[in-house]
Amino acid sequence: MKNLRVLIVEDEQKLANLIRSSIKELFFKVTTAKDGLDGFNKFKTFKPDIVISDITMPNLSGLEMCKKIKDQNSSISIIILSAYSQKEMLLQAIDLGISKYFIKPFDIESFIDYLKELSNKINKERSYKLRDGFVFVKKTISLYKNSELINLTKREKEFINLLVENKNSSVKLQKIKEILWDIEDISDERVRTFIKRLRVKTSKDLIENVSSQGYMVSILD
Repeated sequence: MKNLRVLIVEDEQKLANLIRSSIKELFFKVTTAKDGLDGFNKFKTFKPDIVISDITMPNLSGLEMCKKIKDQNSSISIIILSAYSQKEMLLQAIDLGISKYFIKPFDIESFIDYLKELSNKINKERSYKLRDGFVFVKKTISLYKNSELINLTKREKEFINLLVENKNSSVKLQKIKEILWDIEDISDERVRTFIKRLRVKTSKDLIENVSSQGYMVSILD
């Protein structure tokens, strides 16, 4: 949960503050928006992993905002907060592909339990277990070991990302050169030195040599 961002869109300031204070220590960042229009604008800049939204709000309703968000990111997780009198709108929200809805007033502990489940699902979809206990998080292009972030250069991150994208199959040396370097005459030796240094930072077994073919990483179950 510590690598995820949450956007709370709720015009009832008291409820918005309650939710934020209850979950802010669990996530990387949590922010609030006062209505649907504010929520959509913050969605574009804040880039949340989870959106929590009321339905009835001024300027732009929760449903209208969710539709605009889904048009931009169809896979984003959205949780709807609804009153009993909003059943018709709730059905429309379900049609938009929301992850879950909670009827107000709801139990905050059950709400947090669901957020934990949802976060595990999101991270499982976006994280890859590699050899020697390493985990690669696709969204942030970050490598971890035992929950500790490994300090990598931009090119090193891009290299591991390239290998992860070609799951369990080798990437040829020429392709690595073309993607990671703009210089046309980059030498094979320079690439090998780059990989050698990366292995020193990580593990000699993380990046595998495929004889006469290139390099790869193994994605574990």
